[in-house]
Amino acid sequence: MALMTGEQYIESIRKLNMQVYMFGKKVESPVDDPILRPSLNSVRMTYDLAQMPEYEDLMTAISPYTGQRVNRFTHIHQSTGDLIKKVKMQRLLGQKTAACFQRCVGMDAFNAVFSTTYETDQKCGTHYHENFRKFMTYVQENDLTVDGAMTDVKGDRSKAPHAQEDPDLFLHVVEHREDGIVVRGAKAHQTGILNSHEVIVMPTISMGPDDKDYAVSFAVPVDTKGIYMIIGRQSCDTRKREGSEMDVGNAEFGGVEALTVFDDVFVPNERIFLNGETEFAGMMVERFAGYHRQSYGGCKVGVGDVLIGAAAVAADYNGCAKASHIKDKLIEMTHLNETLYCCGIACSAEGHPTESGNYIIDLLLANVCKQNVTRFPYEIVRLAEDIAGGLMVTAPSEADFRDPKLGPVIDKYLKGVAGVSTENRLRILRLIENLSLGTAAVGYRTESMHGAGSPQAQRIMIARQGNLQHKKELAKALAHIKE
Repeated sequence: MALMTGEQYIESIRKLNMQVYMFGKKVESPVDDPILRPSLNSVRMTYDLAQMPEYEDLMTAISPYTGQRVNRFTHIHQSTGDLIKKVKMQRLLGQKTAACFQRCVGMDAFNAVFSTTYETDQKCGTHYHENFRKFMTYVQENDLTVDGAMTDVKGDRSKAPHAQEDPDLFLHVVEHREDGIVVRGAKAHQTGILNSHEVIVMPTISMGPDDKDYAVSFAVPVDTKGIYMIIGRQSCDTRKREGSEMDVGNAEFGGVEALTVFDDVFVPNERIFLNGETEFAGMMVERFAGYHRQSYGGCKVGVGDVLIGAAAVAADYNGCAKASHIKDKLIEMTHLNETLYCCGIACSAEGHPTESGNYIIDLLLANVCKQNVTRFPYEIVRLAEDIAGGLMVTAPSEADFRDPKLGPVIDKYLKGVAGVSTENRLRILRLIENLSLGTAAVGYRTESMHGAGSPQAQRIMIARQGNLQHKKELAKALAHIKE
């Protein structure tokens, strides 16, 4: 099958029989819901750009497994060049959508599961890698979007999965059958799952022998019986139902998250990628986390490009673009944003092949990348709010602006520089609000903190991989210390 167009993608999602709930009601047509549709449009952009010749090299690759051109989001990295193109692709999509385009988790799961299943088979004599290769080929040939589900709800975080008062607080196997397994549990913060065709489930932490039933990885269609999704709230989300393009800030694109419940879901044997091999749960988690921490050096940078541009436009419209402190703030925002990009490119360029043959990033540098992401976007947002001014959050609504009586008053008193309409000034301020405080702040702010692991998770990995002993030896050698 050829690469799908954006419109074909949307129609393929429309055909799925997903169970989606929001505001206490079942959503009968998620594709057409005004709150959910912008997130679908963001994923559509990954299909639209793949159709454009000028972006073909970034958005697609030749699969060594099918011999056909596939969307890069379904590709298995074959070189450091692939890893670098991944980051550049993510920056491009961030620039085009100023939102979360949702396919990174599935791509990162693809590559983590690919290498982990290979090494599991080598030691345990299982057939998980063959299972995954067949699934991967199916996804590539049909140009599907795949969600990656790792984060369990965790319950009491001081206790291991098997020690929880409620055993369902980590997803686990509840029944072993001759033809497969039955699983129960929930995955939290599932970004874009309702815009996906399939979901890859992975363990969320390293596990011990007593956690055998929790060391499970598999893939199933998102409309499999027993799966349902409860959509998460976002700041300012109901503005999308008001019919106001201006007040939304970014009317076309957005992201969406869901609590996804697996209520006794059957998984056939051929879709299982890990089933009780606890010693490999940690490997899968660590590799996925590394790939996903690399991802943030691309997607957050692209969104940052838009926010920096919006702040600069706001300065123009406010009449303060020539002020030295404004120039300096824009320089600092650019410096921070490009530092994140440097980290994403660096961990990619320093990548190396795994035993399975696919390429993995330098894990230390990937964790440094994500550690910076937990800080820099917050400072970029602070500076953007500083430049924009308080009107970003106190401006009247579009309904007031369109009102015959109130509109002329708003137009008169909220005017900025001559030659720029009040409407355009309000539009750019609403975009900054969207990225800083509105629906897009989920992806640009809080996800920067907690996505791909919270800050302490990276610090643990940095300590583990920083090779402090080697650094001590370097210092002792130069100091001529002999022990």
